Amino acid sequence: MLAALTPGHSAVAQTLAAVAPGVVPPPIAPPLPAATVVPEDTAGVSSEGTLEATAKRTRFVIGLDKRTSYSVFALSKPNRVIVDLGEARISLPDMIGDSPIGLIKSFRGGISAPGRQRVIIELTDPVVVEQQKLAKSSDGSYQLVLDIAPVATALKAARSDALDVPPSKLGFQPPLPRPAETPNDRAARAFKPIIVIDPGHGGHDSGAAKYGTVEKNVVLAFSHVLKDKLEATGRYKILMTRETDVFVELDARRAFAERHNASLFIAVHADYATTRARGATIYTLRDGVAERLKRSTERDVAEQVLSKDEVKGVKGAEGDVSTVKNILADLAQREVSVTRQRTSIFARSVVARMSTSTGMRDDPDQQAAFRVLKTAQFPSVLIELAYVSNRMDAELLKSDSWRNKVASSIKDAVDNYFGHQLARLPL
Repeated sequence: MLAALTPGHSAVAQTLAAVAPGVVPPPIAPPLPAATVVPEDTAGVSSEGTLEATAKRTRFVIGLDKRTSYSVFALSKPNRVIVDLGEARISLPDMIGDSPIGLIKSFRGGISAPGRQRVIIELTDPVVVEQQKLAKSSDGSYQLVLDIAPVATALKAARSDALDVPPSKLGFQPPLPRPAETPNDRAARAFKPIIVIDPGHGGHDSGAAKYGTVEKNVVLAFSHVLKDKLEATGRYKILMTRETDVFVELDARRAFAERHNASLFIAVHADYATTRARGATIYTLRDGVAERLKRSTERDVAEQVLSKDEVKGVKGAEGDVSTVKNILADLAQREVSVTRQRTSIFARSVVARMSTSTGMRDDPDQQAAFRVLKTAQFPSVLIELAYVSNRMDAELLKSDSWRNKVASSIKDAVDNYFGHQLARLPL
């Protein structure tokens, strides 16, 4: 998912790399050969992943058993490069230790959707993907070669037309030998989207209460059921803002999800009304509030994106600080827009699937200015499961069978979002 700055952040990364689609040919290549490091433009290119670094640039190479479609883009807060790939067997470089190699702190890869894979590269600084190239080897396998540079270095290179220099002349050095990969290392590479479930209220804040039903208790019980169902798929990492009867501040809930780089945020509540209303409601951030968040994010990036050291680096590279800031502000604004689009898609998916398992309020897809939804970093929804103030709904909220049925429908909505919709969205 795309991440963007929220008010208060001070630095963010860079520009988008171009999308370079390919064609998937029929047969699968034979087993991948042993790793070697060779110049990019030679016919005998290895199909193994490699990692090379100099003081100015870092090259990250993904081995592929066949040609496939791919897209590469860079994100911020935290700084990272995302590589989305079609169906192919991939080979990543040997895992790195605690110390970064060049600009790269860590990386992982895994299945992101049926027939789709994603590699996430965690970075030390804001970067630009200067070049991406799919190179074919003599045995029919491929390497996707990514040349990654800091923003200041890339700006200087652009001004001197350095992008026309063949990568083989950039002075990359082979990486030091790495220990053999263990099963635990391989398991750690598997990419799982992080979903944060936020059971409302807790502790001294009981929320709504009527007919012997207390909101803080029923939403916590439901959230545990939902967590178990999502974890049982093996496709997601699930975190909860609270797992017991404790009070958590609203801003701390959102900050928890931002700190853990959530891919999705689901707040769980139960509603209350003085009328006879009943049924579930799905809330997303109100358009006017979201638009203000978008402008605030863009302004924050434009004003604060570069630290003193980064400004010094850009000036030292004969770069234009205002140009860099404008590029990054435009990127941040775009990221907020895409996050809003993804939120809307997920909310519609939840409404469609929940309506098969429980009653819904008339026009259940609603907007509000809830504080926990005010983030630009990930899609977020707030689900009002039912009305505590309605006797029939209150009984449902305490029913184990109802919780299981509704949690399964939300799990299906999550599967639909990550399995189908996510891969179709523009990045």
